[in-house]
Amino acid sequence: MNLNPLTLIKALGRYMIFLGKTVSQTERFSVYPGLIMDEMVNIGSKSVFIVSVVSVFIGAVTAVQTAHNLFSPFVPKLVVGTIVRDMVLLELSTTFTCVILAGKVGSNIAGNLGTMRITEQIDALDVMGINSASYLALPKIIAGTAMVPLLTILSCFLGIIGGYLGAVASGLITNSEYVEGIRTSFVPYNILFALVKATVFGFLITSISAFEGFYTKGGSLEVGVASTNAVTNSCIALLVADYVIAGIML
Repeated sequence: MNLNPLTLIKALGRYMIFLGKTVSQTERFSVYPGLIMDEMVNIGSKSVFIVSVVSVFIGAVTAVQTAHNLFSPFVPKLVVGTIVRDMVLLELSTTFTCVILAGKVGSNIAGNLGTMRITEQIDALDVMGINSASYLALPKIIAGTAMVPLLTILSCFLGIIGGYLGAVASGLITNSEYVEGIRTSFVPYNILFALVKATVFGFLITSISAFEGFYTKGGSLEVGVASTNAVTNSCIALLVADYVIAGIML
């Protein structure tokens, strides 16, 4: 990623123009449902396994490390469940999971669109009078914005289950202590916060990756560069957005 301010401003301007193209001169509405469903499968269903594995181990590791650091006898062990719950909802199952998705989904989107660009498939769509940005990128952006929050809900649930397996199954705390900790001082607003973050992150991952792939120039080597840039820029955007959303909503 080039840190030259002028280059960053130029890239941001091209990105905003790209977003404008995706929502202008769209095709008939009947064209999009099938495309969106296909992208939902690619982004959502095919990411369930990696999200599940990561989430379970995130929760387990958080619980084990928290339990091992409770040296004071004055601190109740139920705090382990409370800490796991809040860390999973507020940060781990949103930011960390979305960084994983940026690597899996983002590189795939950038690679696919980059390959279409260098093989002149996108140019062919433009020649036929089809708005290629809207036809190719918009379904991916809508699918990502819809599916990432659902994957986050799954991640939150499995993260808490993973914390249970890590802390209770290993004998660090009892079943009742962990469950009581999860229920103690629960703030429903944290769920809304997690879903808002996941929705924004889903949009950023898909739109930035589509942008990088759509404007690929050169050959197969540049497709790899576009995929790398998609992952890198998406991760940076996620971290910046994470800070901004936390500052606004918390």
